[in-house]
Amino acid sequence: MQEPAEHAVAASEELFAPVSADIELCYQTFGDPGDDPLLLVMGLGGPMTWWDPAFCELLAGHGFYVVRYDNRDTGRSSRGSARIGRSTLVRAFAGAPVRAAYSMSDLARDAVGLLDHLGIDAAHIVGVSMGGMIVQTLAIEHPDRVRSLTSIMSTTGKRTVGWQHPALLPALLRSRGPGRDEYVAGSEAVWKLIGSPGYPQPEGAVTARAVETWERGVSRSGVIRQMVAVLTQPDRGARLRAVRVPTLVVHGAADKMVHVSGGRATARAVPGAELLVIEGMGHDLPPQLFGTFADAIRRTADRASVHSPGQTSR
Repeated sequence: MQEPAEHAVAASEELFAPVSADIELCYQTFGDPGDDPLLLVMGLGGPMTWWDPAFCELLAGHGFYVVRYDNRDTGRSSRGSARIGRSTLVRAFAGAPVRAAYSMSDLARDAVGLLDHLGIDAAHIVGVSMGGMIVQTLAIEHPDRVRSLTSIMSTTGKRTVGWQHPALLPALLRSRGPGRDEYVAGSEAVWKLIGSPGYPQPEGAVTARAVETWERGVSRSGVIRQMVAVLTQPDRGARLRAVRVPTLVVHGAADKMVHVSGGRATARAVPGAELLVIEGMGHDLPPQLFGTFADAIRRTADRASVHSPGQTSR
């Protein structure tokens, strides 16, 4: 494994990539473009800034050219226009058939479009929560673009695994006021429920992140569109058995948002996958675990062979 670099890590400005006729993604890079490309995909309602810059710099020090980006409907990326009512969201939670504005396949194609824009043939890919669903879909549907796969606190899409703790549903479905203060208060309440009990966030960190998220741009209708995409996703279990790139699955044993059964099912589905279950970890990325995550992602990337399918060089 490469040792972290001691010199400062270069970080780009926030840039924009047209990935389709109507979608433009905001992205940022860290590190040396000559290093191994690593694409970071965030989860539901999360802009790219939820990938802590310190973590991105640590990954760059482990020999990666790191790319983080805002999914559509988050941050500074394009917004959709489809309006989905709260009653539709409730029906989706209940498992009733509803029409989604877009799918995991569409979100995976956004990621491919960003790789195309950057001239990256294939990348190591890491996704958190909904981002894990996106990178799993990317590995299934675009295997030639993936060098290794890391799925963190995510699930296969099967409803009998990776479920939410019932205590979370009122908070997830609760209507909030339109202003910044209401958004920040709601974020504090949710993260108090789903954060890592064994790795508490530093004082004020959740509030500061919520304020930054609001200031970069929050779309409540966009979060609902993403939620419906999650709730209507297919079960990828059978298709994940065809994934042939080195795969790491990370999950917190104390995750209330996506039960650890989702991570276990993902690891069982992918041949040769490594499963890393962390005691005391909930549904966040605690700074105390950055080194653990970075070492495991590097270890997984090092398993990738340039001679295997999907391992084309940059």
